[in-house]
Amino acid sequence: MSTANVIEIAPAGSIAKKIEAIAGKIQEAAARPLGQAVTFPPGAYTDEDYFAFEARRVLETGWMCVAHVSELKEPGSYLAVDLLGEPLVVTRDADDAIRVLSRVCPHRSMDIIPEGFEFARTGTAKRLTCPYHMWAFDLDGKLKGCPHMQRVEDFNKDDWQLASFRSEVWKGFVFVNVDGNAAPVAEQYADLAQMLAPWKTEDMDVVITLDWECDFNWKVMIENWMESYHHIGAHSETLNKTMPGQNTWTEPEHPHFIRAHLPFRERIKEEMAETLSRGEALPGFRAIEGLSLEEQVEWGLYVAYPCFMILTTHDRVLWYRLLPEAAGRCRLQTMTLVPKDALAAPDYAETLEAETKMLSDFHLEDMLVNVGVQRGLSSRKVVQGRLSHLEEPVWLIQRYVAARLAGTYPQRAERAPYSGPLAAAE
Repeated sequence: MSTANVIEIAPAGSIAKKIEAIAGKIQEAAARPLGQAVTFPPGAYTDEDYFAFEARRVLETGWMCVAHVSELKEPGSYLAVDLLGEPLVVTRDADDAIRVLSRVCPHRSMDIIPEGFEFARTGTAKRLTCPYHMWAFDLDGKLKGCPHMQRVEDFNKDDWQLASFRSEVWKGFVFVNVDGNAAPVAEQYADLAQMLAPWKTEDMDVVITLDWECDFNWKVMIENWMESYHHIGAHSETLNKTMPGQNTWTEPEHPHFIRAHLPFRERIKEEMAETLSRGEALPGFRAIEGLSLEEQVEWGLYVAYPCFMILTTHDRVLWYRLLPEAAGRCRLQTMTLVPKDALAAPDYAETLEAETKMLSDFHLEDMLVNVGVQRGLSSRKVVQGRLSHLEEPVWLIQRYVAARLAGTYPQRAERAPYSGPLAAAE
């Protein structure tokens, strides 16, 4: 018999051994000091069995950001989101409470906001109605209508509401914890809350949303997001001209997030300071009130684990809604938030158009290199490469992933930064 088209079935236990081998190499990489750091094994980005394992250990156990309150402006607002195979809907109910509900109808398991039915993925509604048998639910999940169920014995509508997921609103962002066991968001991100406080993200509005279909692993995305070494290559004609990668630096390790500083060139800092001293506005949206000069002359770059990505500037906050889907695929929306008073500026429409193009251009640079990295990770010639000191955030991400695979968290580092103006003198 020809074996050309025979599908080989993995022997019992081989998947577990494969995952164990990948996880072992992850632990080995994460245990190295920064000066000896190497990249993760390629299977950490390409293997579907490992991705399922990692999703359970790293992603489902953490807080995943699924919305901002400005996307749910009034009671009756809803937003459909797909997260790690779970069809979710984020709602603001009649009592103004924000919830994260399952979209799975308790009748016959139909997705109540399915793709392909011309259902709006976001909007306002008095009720959410399943298109299969027209069961209708309030935005708090309670079943309100179920046609032709009057002959069913012992049927009580109160027993058949939409399931809910554990969720919290923090700094205006809506987070969900899939496994339901994480410590509260405010506890994990307490230090981060102090750092972001001047921007008042809870009072901002999302004004730009760019959608990306991403053929790469979620870690490829957050690694690229956090390290600025690639400014000299991927962003050589954009970001590197204003904030050279070699001038960026990262704060010491924190168990729940990374913070990096991206300062502008000295000449640009001086020009910005002079502009502000004359009482004139900086380019961009209307400036955020109350920021210090130091906060205005650099970008603040963060990833709150596992993958809440946020960036602060003098006039806006960037937020990335990252939704991992498979080993080599994730969905991404790059969002721009501004203070509500910025929308009333006389030049708002022109600024919005110009900034949308600028953001699209430099985000596209990142998307292209991320796809290229994922393609390389699938090569039979791929190796575990060495990391520069400028890739310290990649090393910190490694340490977080390794810790979560082991059921723990990294330890807070009590040391000076390795690089930057606060680094210890050599």
